[in-house]
Amino acid sequence: HGDRTGRDRPDVISRRSAGAVSRGGNGIMVALADRVAALSDWQRSLLGFCLGVAAAGALPPAHALPLLVPAFTGLLWLIAAAPSPRRAALSGWWFGFGHFLAACYWVGAALLTDPDKFAWLAVPAVIGLSAGLALFPALAAVLVFTSKRTGFSRVVVFAVAWTAAEWLRGHILSGFPMNLIGTSWTVSEGMIQMVAVTGVYGLSFVTILAAAAPALVTEQRVDATMVKHWRVPALMIAVLAAIWIGGTVRLAVQNPSALEGIKLLIVQANIPQELKWRADARQAAMKKHMRMTLAVPSGTVSHVIWPETAVPYDVSNDPNLAAWLAEAAPEGGLLFTGALRRDRDSAAPRRLWNSLHAIDATGALRATYDKHHLVPFGEYMPLRSIMSAAKLTHGNIDFSSGPGAQTLQVPGLPPFSPLICYEAIFAGRVTSDGSRPGWLLNVTNDGWFGNTAGPYQHLQAARLRAVEEGLPLVRAANTGISAVVDPLGRYLGRLPLGTEGVLHSPLPRALGRTPYAVLGDWTMIIVLIISLGIVFWRAFRETS
Repeated sequence: HGDRTGRDRPDVISRRSAGAVSRGGNGIMVALADRVAALSDWQRSLLGFCLGVAAAGALPPAHALPLLVPAFTGLLWLIAAAPSPRRAALSGWWFGFGHFLAACYWVGAALLTDPDKFAWLAVPAVIGLSAGLALFPALAAVLVFTSKRTGFSRVVVFAVAWTAAEWLRGHILSGFPMNLIGTSWTVSEGMIQMVAVTGVYGLSFVTILAAAAPALVTEQRVDATMVKHWRVPALMIAVLAAIWIGGTVRLAVQNPSALEGIKLLIVQANIPQELKWRADARQAAMKKHMRMTLAVPSGTVSHVIWPETAVPYDVSNDPNLAAWLAEAAPEGGLLFTGALRRDRDSAAPRRLWNSLHAIDATGALRATYDKHHLVPFGEYMPLRSIMSAAKLTHGNIDFSSGPGAQTLQVPGLPPFSPLICYEAIFAGRVTSDGSRPGWLLNVTNDGWFGNTAGPYQHLQAARLRAVEEGLPLVRAANTGISAVVDPLGRYLGRLPLGTEGVLHSPLPRALGRTPYAVLGDWTMIIVLIISLGIVFWRAFRETS
């Protein structure tokens, strides 16, 4: 039992015998690290779970950033004291399980919108999702353990491994890059300017590096002093301060002007999800959007934007409906609305798309976009050929995927990149490879998640895309949070969650291509390669 708990391990004994002075002179931190090393297996698991929950507190909307320090310092202690790779993996897994359980609990709310069908799945779905996502922190923990690095090198390997695991989480299978650690900084306009260079993954890297640096205070050194042990944490504070100062200067220097003649109207009708697809309520919901739009004085609006599936019918095959919707389009302008779209060919198997249409004042569809990054289990069932379960969204037909990211051209506006729902959370994948758009248009329906953290987290993820790409973001959400964000991530206006209202806003000009818009994730990869190079160089010096 002594080997499992760490009480009799040589490294723990030697660290105790070294005393507080030889490990930095901070008795409290040394005592905490020793107590972590001496925990039994179940205590390690419980501590890892609690630390993961604490780290989730730094995410939107709470933004309790100081919690990141004990969370990631504690996790690094758990990994360092693990007696085997398996134990290190379990520490990482329990951390991840607690983290994602606390951060993504709102997934269960979506299953409660149709309780007769899906309520029984709410708890198992959240637990299953959290358990699966926890594999990525477990992988990071194994990589740190097997590197066998100590001191500053171990902290760097930890930050590299965590960032790489986040990137994998955002790309493997269909990807789920929600609640990346870098998103915690969306509370600060100055801090998030860094993503224009490195993307959100680079901001995650610096955050983990800073949050785990205090673990160095307990590292054993022959010539240890208080100053030397606190040198790296102090340096990381200086790095964070430099990022904030640089971002603040960027905000002060750059002030994109509004495009002339463009007056946007975003309609947030606040339709409850349980009513949205009811046969006796669909038309009323659509008419509510129309009524709210026409209540705005004419001449004050050039373009109107309704949210995802604001029109719960197939506009593309219904000229009468398109003509009725044309009443909401200002003269010389457009109505943008989410809607369903069905295949015209009745002879083929019926296909269905989650679409966005731009409709002019004559009822003509000037542009159409089909969502391509679909939500597994929500908009389609994976392995449909062997699974007969119903998808979460309305209807029995799985949605089909569109051709991919596009830049659409419409009269009276700069070209734009349409993003439906959670397509906006994927860093580096919100624009096409062709011509650069002048703005991002995100229509969504966060009514699935009620008054939970989900809509706040979704908004902040989308907001980071604006800063990464140097493009303004216009967001229309059924129940909120609708917003207009300039290319620097500043709000020009927003409507609160769970409220009915309209938002008037100009459209800001785009900035030039940011480094991230040019290089994408290669900026982050270069940072990670340089960091690993420093680790290898230090290892070479130690052995030479």
